[in-house]
Amino acid sequence: MTVALVYHEDYLLHEHTPTHPERRERLTYTMDQLREEGVLKHPSVEVVEPERVDESEMSRVHTREYIEKLKHLSDEGEGALSADTHVSEHTWRSALLAAGGVVEAVERVLDGENDSSFVMSRPGGHHAFADSAHGFCFTNNTAVALRKAQEDHGVDRILLWDWDAHHFDGTQSIFYDDPSVLTMSTHQTGRTLFPGTGYSDEIGEGDGEGYNVNVPLMPKTGDDGYRQVVREVFEPIARQYDPDLIFVEAGQDNHFTDPITDLGVTAQGYVDLMDAAVETAAEVCDGRLVASLAGGYGIEGGLPYTNLGVIASLAGMDTSNVREPATYEPPSDGPSADRAVAKVKENLDDYWEF
Repeated sequence: MTVALVYHEDYLLHEHTPTHPERRERLTYTMDQLREEGVLKHPSVEVVEPERVDESEMSRVHTREYIEKLKHLSDEGEGALSADTHVSEHTWRSALLAAGGVVEAVERVLDGENDSSFVMSRPGGHHAFADSAHGFCFTNNTAVALRKAQEDHGVDRILLWDWDAHHFDGTQSIFYDDPSVLTMSTHQTGRTLFPGTGYSDEIGEGDGEGYNVNVPLMPKTGDDGYRQVVREVFEPIARQYDPDLIFVEAGQDNHFTDPITDLGVTAQGYVDLMDAAVETAAEVCDGRLVASLAGGYGIEGGLPYTNLGVIASLAGMDTSNVREPATYEPPSDGPSADRAVAKVKENLDDYWEF
Protein backbone atom coordinates (compact mmCIF):
# COMPACT_ATOMS: atom_id res chain seq x y z
CA MET A 1 0.00 0.00 0.00
CA THR A 2 1.53 3.33 -1.08
CA VAL A 3 0.12 6.81 -0.50
CA ALA A 4 1.16 9.90 -2.42
CA LEU A 5 1.58 12.86 -0.08
CA VAL A 6 1.15 15.85 -2.38
CA TYR A 7 2.87 18.97 -1.06
CA HIS A 8 4.68 22.06 -2.34
CA GLU A 9 6.58 24.73 -0.41
CA ASP A 10 4.74 27.38 -2.43
CA TYR A 11 1.55 26.43 -0.56
CA LEU A 12 3.00 28.66 2.17
CA LEU A 13 3.04 31.85 0.07
CA HIS A 14 -0.60 32.95 0.12
CA GLU A 15 -1.81 34.74 3.26
CA HIS A 16 -5.11 36.39 4.11
CA THR A 17 -3.59 38.27 7.07
CA PRO A 18 -0.80 37.24 9.49
CA THR A 19 -3.30 36.35 12.24
CA HIS A 20 -5.99 34.82 10.01
CA PRO A 21 -7.11 31.29 11.03
CA GLU A 22 -6.18 29.98 7.56
CA ARG A 23 -2.46 30.74 7.57
CA ARG A 24 0.73 28.99 6.49
CA GLU A 25 1.49 27.52 9.93
CA ARG A 26 -1.35 25.07 9.34
CA LEU A 27 1.00 23.25 6.98
CA THR A 28 4.39 23.93 8.54
CA TYR A 29 3.40 22.54 11.95
CA THR A 30 1.95 19.42 10.31
CA MET A 31 5.00 18.83 8.13
CA ASP A 32 7.22 19.17 11.22
CA GLN A 33 5.09 16.55 12.98
CA LEU A 34 5.31 14.17 10.02
CA ARG A 35 9.10 14.54 9.92
CA GLU A 36 9.37 13.95 13.66
CA GLU A 37 7.34 10.76 13.40
CA GLY A 38 9.30 9.48 10.39
CA VAL A 39 6.27 9.50 8.11
CA LEU A 40 7.97 11.37 5.26
CA LYS A 41 10.65 8.66 4.99
CA HIS A 42 8.32 5.70 5.48
CA PRO A 43 8.44 3.24 2.54
CA SER A 44 4.67 3.46 2.11
CA VAL A 45 4.73 7.25 1.67
CA GLU A 46 5.82 9.00 -1.53
CA VAL A 47 6.15 12.78 -1.27
CA VAL A 48 5.05 14.34 -4.56
CA GLU A 49 5.51 17.93 -5.70
CA PRO A 50 2.66 19.07 -7.97
CA GLU A 51 2.52 21.65 -10.73
CA ARG A 52 0.03 24.45 -11.29
CA VAL A 53 -2.94 23.68 -13.47
CA ASP A 54 -3.47 25.62 -16.64
CA GLU A 55 -6.03 28.39 -16.37
CA SER A 56 -8.28 26.48 -18.75
CA GLU A 57 -8.72 23.80 -16.09
CA MET A 58 -10.32 26.36 -13.79
CA SER A 59 -12.84 27.09 -16.55
CA ARG A 60 -14.24 23.57 -16.14
CA VAL A 61 -15.88 24.87 -12.96
CA HIS A 62 -15.56 28.67 -12.66
CA THR A 63 -17.02 31.42 -14.81
CA ARG A 64 -14.72 33.53 -16.97
CA GLU A 65 -15.91 36.69 -15.19
CA TYR A 66 -14.96 35.34 -11.78
CA ILE A 67 -11.55 34.07 -12.95
CA GLU A 68 -10.71 37.49 -14.38
CA LYS A 69 -11.81 39.22 -11.18
CA LEU A 70 -9.65 36.95 -9.02
CA LYS A 71 -6.65 37.40 -11.32
CA HIS A 72 -7.07 41.18 -11.30
CA LEU A 73 -7.24 41.41 -7.52
CA SER A 74 -4.21 39.17 -7.18
CA ASP A 75 -2.27 41.26 -9.70
CA GLU A 76 -3.14 44.33 -7.64
CA GLY A 77 -1.81 42.54 -4.57
CA GLU A 78 -4.71 43.31 -2.29
CA GLY A 79 -8.47 43.16 -1.97
CA ALA A 80 -11.19 41.04 -0.44
CA LEU A 81 -13.88 38.81 -1.88
CA SER A 82 -15.72 38.59 1.45
CA ALA A 83 -15.14 39.71 5.02
CA ASP A 84 -12.97 36.66 5.75
CA THR A 85 -11.46 35.93 2.31
CA HIS A 86 -8.60 38.27 1.49
CA VAL A 87 -6.59 38.39 -1.73
CA SER A 88 -2.81 38.84 -1.85
CA GLU A 89 -0.30 38.96 -4.68
CA HIS A 90 0.16 35.19 -4.39
CA THR A 91 -3.52 34.18 -4.33
CA TRP A 92 -4.12 33.37 -7.99
CA ARG A 93 -0.93 31.35 -8.46
CA SER A 94 -1.55 29.62 -5.13
CA ALA A 95 -5.04 28.70 -6.29
CA LEU A 96 -3.63 27.23 -9.51
CA LEU A 97 -1.15 25.20 -7.46
CA ALA A 98 -3.75 24.04 -4.95
CA ALA A 99 -5.95 22.81 -7.79
CA GLY A 100 -2.87 21.25 -9.38
CA GLY A 101 -2.22 19.31 -6.20
CA VAL A 102 -5.70 17.79 -6.19
CA VAL A 103 -5.49 17.01 -9.92
CA GLU A 104 -2.12 15.30 -9.35
CA ALA A 105 -3.50 13.27 -6.45
CA VAL A 106 -6.54 12.08 -8.40
CA GLU A 107 -4.61 11.20 -11.54
CA ARG A 108 -1.95 9.24 -9.63
CA VAL A 109 -4.64 7.04 -8.13
CA LEU A 110 -6.58 6.64 -11.38
CA ASP A 111 -3.36 5.75 -13.24
CA GLY A 112 -2.37 3.22 -10.59
CA GLU A 113 0.84 5.00 -9.57
CA ASN A 114 -0.32 5.03 -5.93
CA ASP A 115 -3.03 3.19 -4.05
CA SER A 116 -4.27 6.41 -2.45
CA SER A 117 -3.21 10.01 -2.01
CA PHE A 118 -3.45 12.92 0.41
CA VAL A 119 -3.15 16.57 -0.63
CA MET A 120 -1.49 18.85 1.93
CA SER A 121 -2.41 22.15 0.27
CA ARG A 122 -3.87 25.57 0.85
CA PRO A 123 -5.91 27.62 0.20
CA GLY A 124 -8.84 25.24 0.39
CA GLY A 125 -11.89 25.35 -1.83
CA HIS A 126 -15.17 23.86 -0.65
CA HIS A 127 -16.84 27.25 -0.01
CA ALA A 128 -15.97 28.49 -3.51
CA PHE A 129 -18.91 28.73 -5.92
CA ALA A 130 -18.64 28.83 -9.70
CA ASP A 131 -18.83 32.63 -9.64
CA SER A 132 -17.78 33.71 -6.14
CA ALA A 133 -15.67 33.00 -3.08
CA HIS A 134 -16.02 33.16 0.69
CA GLY A 135 -15.13 31.17 3.78
CA PHE A 136 -11.34 31.38 3.16
CA CYS A 137 -11.83 29.68 -0.26
CA PHE A 138 -11.14 31.06 -3.75
CA THR A 139 -11.40 28.21 -6.26
CA ASN A 140 -13.11 24.86 -5.82
CA ASN A 141 -10.01 22.72 -6.26
CA THR A 142 -11.82 19.44 -5.70
CA ALA A 143 -14.50 20.21 -8.26
CA VAL A 144 -11.82 21.15 -10.82
CA ALA A 145 -10.04 17.83 -10.28
CA LEU A 146 -13.20 15.73 -10.35
CA ARG A 147 -14.47 17.36 -13.54
CA LYS A 148 -11.10 16.66 -15.16
CA ALA A 149 -11.29 13.03 -13.98
CA GLN A 150 -14.72 12.69 -15.55
CA GLU A 151 -13.98 14.46 -18.82
CA ASP A 152 -10.41 13.27 -19.45
CA HIS A 153 -10.36 9.86 -17.75
CA GLY A 154 -13.94 8.68 -18.27
CA VAL A 155 -14.75 8.21 -14.58
CA ASP A 156 -18.49 7.55 -14.33
CA ARG A 157 -19.34 7.85 -10.63
CA ILE A 158 -17.52 9.62 -7.81
CA LEU A 159 -18.51 9.67 -4.16
CA LEU A 160 -17.34 12.87 -2.47
CA TRP A 161 -17.48 12.77 1.34
CA ASP A 162 -16.75 16.11 2.98
CA TRP A 163 -16.28 15.67 6.74
CA ASP A 164 -15.22 19.28 7.41
CA ALA A 165 -17.00 20.93 10.35
CA HIS A 166 -18.40 23.54 7.93
CA HIS A 167 -20.98 22.68 5.29
CA PHE A 168 -19.60 22.46 1.74
CA ASP A 169 -21.96 25.07 0.28
CA GLY A 170 -19.85 25.81 -2.79
CA THR A 171 -19.28 22.17 -3.67
CA GLN A 172 -22.95 21.37 -3.13
CA SER A 173 -23.99 24.12 -5.55
CA ILE A 174 -21.66 22.84 -8.29
CA PHE A 175 -22.87 19.22 -8.20
CA TYR A 176 -26.45 19.72 -6.94
CA ASP A 177 -28.14 18.48 -10.12
CA ASP A 178 -25.49 15.91 -11.09
CA PRO A 179 -25.92 12.23 -10.15
CA SER A 180 -22.44 11.38 -11.43
CA VAL A 181 -20.94 12.93 -8.27
CA LEU A 182 -22.68 11.84 -5.09
CA THR A 183 -21.93 14.55 -2.54
CA MET A 184 -22.09 13.90 1.21
CA SER A 185 -21.37 16.44 3.94
CA THR A 186 -21.04 15.66 7.65
CA HIS A 187 -20.84 18.98 9.49
CA GLN A 188 -21.79 20.99 12.54
CA THR A 189 -25.37 22.14 12.14
CA GLY A 190 -25.85 25.37 10.25
CA ARG A 191 -27.90 26.77 13.11
CA THR A 192 -24.68 27.14 15.07
CA LEU A 193 -21.90 27.53 12.50
CA PHE A 194 -20.98 29.22 9.21
CA PRO A 195 -22.22 29.10 6.46
CA GLY A 196 -25.67 28.37 7.85
CA THR A 197 -26.61 25.83 5.18
CA GLY A 198 -26.55 22.07 4.87
CA TYR A 199 -29.88 20.88 6.22
CA SER A 200 -30.90 17.29 5.71
CA ASP A 201 -33.71 18.22 3.30
CA GLU A 202 -31.17 19.66 0.83
CA ILE A 203 -31.01 16.46 -1.25
CA GLY A 204 -30.25 17.66 -4.77
CA GLU A 205 -32.49 18.64 -7.65
CA GLY A 206 -33.37 17.48 -11.15
CA ASP A 207 -31.34 14.43 -12.15
CA GLY A 208 -29.29 14.92 -8.98
CA GLU A 209 -32.21 14.55 -6.60
CA GLY A 210 -31.24 12.04 -3.92
CA TYR A 211 -27.54 12.38 -4.65
CA ASN A 212 -26.76 15.15 -2.16
CA VAL A 213 -26.57 14.00 1.45
CA ASN A 214 -26.31 16.36 4.41
CA VAL A 215 -25.76 15.16 7.97
CA PRO A 216 -25.85 18.22 10.28
CA LEU A 217 -24.59 17.30 13.75
CA MET A 218 -25.11 19.01 17.07
CA PRO A 219 -22.23 20.84 18.76
CA LYS A 220 -19.96 18.60 20.87
CA THR A 221 -20.68 15.53 18.70
CA GLY A 222 -17.66 13.28 19.09
CA ASP A 223 -16.15 10.01 17.95
CA ASP A 224 -19.18 7.85 18.71
CA GLY A 225 -21.54 10.13 16.80
CA TYR A 226 -19.29 10.14 13.76
CA ARG A 227 -18.91 6.37 13.89
CA GLN A 228 -22.71 6.11 13.85
CA VAL A 229 -22.89 8.30 10.74
CA VAL A 230 -20.28 6.12 9.05
CA ARG A 231 -22.11 2.95 9.95
CA GLU A 232 -25.68 4.06 9.16
CA VAL A 233 -25.26 6.59 6.35
CA PHE A 234 -21.85 6.63 4.62
CA GLU A 235 -21.23 2.90 4.29
CA PRO A 236 -24.72 1.81 3.09
CA ILE A 237 -24.97 4.62 0.54
CA ALA A 238 -21.44 3.99 -0.72
CA ARG A 239 -22.19 0.31 -1.28
CA GLN A 240 -25.36 1.06 -3.22
CA TYR A 241 -23.89 3.91 -5.27
CA ASP A 242 -20.87 1.75 -6.15
CA PRO A 243 -18.52 4.59 -7.16
CA ASP A 244 -15.40 4.35 -9.29
CA LEU A 245 -13.54 6.67 -6.89
CA ILE A 246 -14.01 7.92 -3.34
CA PHE A 247 -12.83 11.44 -2.56
CA VAL A 248 -12.60 12.68 1.03
CA GLU A 249 -12.57 16.41 1.73
CA ALA A 250 -10.69 15.95 4.99
CA GLY A 251 -11.56 18.90 7.18
CA GLN A 252 -9.74 18.53 10.49
CA ASP A 253 -11.76 21.19 12.30
CA ASN A 254 -14.06 18.65 13.95
CA HIS A 255 -11.29 18.19 16.52
CA PHE A 256 -12.23 19.20 20.05
CA THR A 257 -9.40 21.78 20.27
CA ASP A 258 -10.35 23.68 17.11
CA PRO A 259 -10.73 27.39 17.92
CA ILE A 260 -13.53 28.26 15.50
CA THR A 261 -15.81 25.20 15.70
CA ASP A 262 -17.52 23.25 18.47
CA LEU A 263 -17.30 19.52 17.82
CA GLY A 264 -15.62 16.76 19.81
CA VAL A 265 -13.68 14.41 17.54
CA THR A 266 -10.28 13.15 18.76
CA ALA A 267 -7.18 12.27 16.75
CA GLN A 268 -8.03 8.61 17.13
CA GLY A 269 -11.56 9.40 15.94
CA TYR A 270 -10.04 10.77 12.76
CA VAL A 271 -8.10 7.53 12.34
CA ASP A 272 -11.41 5.68 12.57
CA LEU A 273 -12.98 7.91 9.92
CA MET A 274 -10.14 7.35 7.48
CA ASP A 275 -10.00 3.63 8.27
CA ALA A 276 -13.69 3.46 7.31
CA ALA A 277 -13.03 5.31 4.06
CA VAL A 278 -10.10 3.01 3.23
CA GLU A 279 -12.11 -0.13 3.95
CA THR A 280 -15.12 1.10 1.98
CA ALA A 281 -12.96 2.06 -0.99
CA ALA A 282 -11.40 -1.41 -0.94
CA GLU A 283 -14.88 -2.90 -1.05
CA VAL A 284 -16.50 -0.75 -3.73
CA CYS A 285 -13.83 0.78 -6.00
CA ASP A 286 -10.67 -1.35 -5.82
CA GLY A 287 -9.25 0.92 -3.11
CA ARG A 288 -9.20 4.09 -5.22
CA LEU A 289 -9.23 6.81 -2.58
CA VAL A 290 -8.07 10.44 -2.61
CA ALA A 291 -8.17 12.82 0.35
CA SER A 292 -7.40 16.51 0.56
CA LEU A 293 -6.92 18.75 3.57
CA ALA A 294 -9.79 21.18 4.06
CA GLY A 295 -10.30 23.03 7.36
CA GLY A 296 -8.49 22.63 10.66
CA TYR A 297 -7.31 25.61 12.66
CA GLY A 298 -5.93 24.17 15.90
CA ILE A 299 -2.48 24.81 14.52
CA GLU A 300 -0.47 23.69 17.53
CA GLY A 301 -3.09 21.45 19.10
CA GLY A 302 -5.23 19.17 17.00
CA LEU A 303 -4.23 19.73 13.40
CA PRO A 304 -0.75 18.12 13.28
CA TYR A 305 -2.06 15.05 15.10
CA THR A 306 -5.25 14.61 13.07
CA ASN A 307 -3.28 14.97 9.83
CA LEU A 308 -0.79 12.43 11.15
CA GLY A 309 -3.61 10.03 11.92
CA VAL A 310 -5.33 10.19 8.54
CA ILE A 311 -2.09 9.97 6.55
CA ALA A 312 -0.87 7.05 8.64
CA SER A 313 -4.19 5.30 8.09
CA LEU A 314 -3.91 5.78 4.32
CA ALA A 315 -0.37 4.39 4.42
CA GLY A 316 -1.40 1.29 6.39
CA MET A 317 0.81 2.25 9.32
CA ASP A 318 0.21 1.35 12.96
CA THR A 319 -2.13 4.06 14.26
CA SER A 320 -2.85 2.62 17.70
CA ASN A 321 -0.74 5.25 19.44
CA VAL A 322 -2.05 8.30 17.58
CA ARG A 323 -3.42 10.74 20.13
CA GLU A 324 -3.31 14.36 21.28
CA PRO A 325 -0.51 15.78 23.42
CA ALA A 326 -0.96 15.05 27.12
CA THR A 327 -1.71 18.73 27.75
CA TYR A 328 -5.16 18.29 26.17
CA GLU A 329 -7.92 16.48 28.00
CA PRO A 330 -10.10 14.51 25.55
CA PRO A 331 -13.81 15.32 25.84
CA SER A 332 -16.40 13.05 27.36
CA ASP A 333 -19.01 11.47 25.12
CA GLY A 334 -20.93 14.07 23.12
CA PRO A 335 -24.56 14.03 22.01
CA SER A 336 -25.97 11.13 20.05
CA ALA A 337 -26.27 11.37 16.28
CA ASP A 338 -29.60 9.53 16.41
CA ARG A 339 -31.73 12.52 15.43
CA ALA A 340 -29.46 13.63 12.58
CA VAL A 341 -29.27 10.11 11.16
CA ALA A 342 -33.05 9.69 11.45
CA LYS A 343 -33.65 12.91 9.49
CA VAL A 344 -31.26 11.79 6.74
CA LYS A 345 -33.08 8.47 6.43
CA GLU A 346 -36.46 10.23 6.38
CA ASN A 347 -35.43 12.57 3.56
CA LEU A 348 -33.59 9.97 1.47
CA ASP A 349 -35.67 6.85 2.10
CA ASP A 350 -37.04 6.94 -1.46
CA TYR A 351 -33.53 6.83 -2.90
CA TRP A 352 -31.43 4.56 -0.66
CA GLU A 353 -31.91 1.55 1.57
CA PHE A 354 -30.70 1.99 5.14
